Amino acid sequence: MLKTHILIVEDETDIQQLVSYNLIRSGFNVSCADSGEEALECLHREKFDCVLLDLMLPGMSGLEVCQTMKKSKEQADKSIPIIMLTAKGEEEDIVAGLECGADDYITKPFSPKVLVARIKSVLRRIEEHKETKDQEGKERIVIDGLEIDLGRHEVQMNGKHLQLTMTEFGILTLLAQKPGWVFTRQQIIDSIRGYDFLVTPRAIDVQVFGLRKKMGKPGKMIETVRGIGYRFKSDRQKGE
Repeated sequence: MLKTHILIVEDETDIQQLVSYNLIRSGFNVSCADSGEEALECLHREKFDCVLLDLMLPGMSGLEVCQTMKKSKEQADKSIPIIMLTAKGEEEDIVAGLECGADDYITKPFSPKVLVARIKSVLRRIEEHKETKDQEGKERIVIDGLEIDLGRHEVQMNGKHLQLTMTEFGILTLLAQKPGWVFTRQQIIDSIRGYDFLVTPRAIDVQVFGLRKKMGKPGKMIETVRGIGYRFKSDRQKGE
């Protein structure tokens, strides 16, 4: 398993060495840059998971480096988190760093333990964000022989293609996305048609009946929850 790679951009040798030592002890892979220009060269050559960026640097400032990274399509696509390191604790400096794209900040002098905790926290937030985006961008639902291609609006049940109406497709997708989750008839109406479209709860019952019929025996996975609505019950859940 590859270690998390951190780039330290700090011109003060003592601080650079202290931070490097503590990060290496904590299991990180570390590279260092003495200036903003050198940092951008490193980012162009290598892959990093996080950047510790000093605000006060000779030549190109930390704010300029941060802005350049966020404007660069190559770096923006990688979503590399940036933690600003600064001796300044003034509010305007912190705000400036965050507004230019930094993900967090820590002021000098700082505890090495706190720094490591901040790095882990930022990396965790970035990973959670990526997982959320991946889930949002998911284009296929596969469960118990059912395959729903959201992009193509196609459905297969045990390898057999099902010809569904748009309403039937919407109902099945809604239920299959959250197996075991109970949806009221009104929630189903709001989801598949929007709040301004007149569809009655009785119409939903008719659509579910037709959907079950087209699915055949597996249609029993769409369960009626008496007095509430419907849910998708997978075979796995039934065995629990």
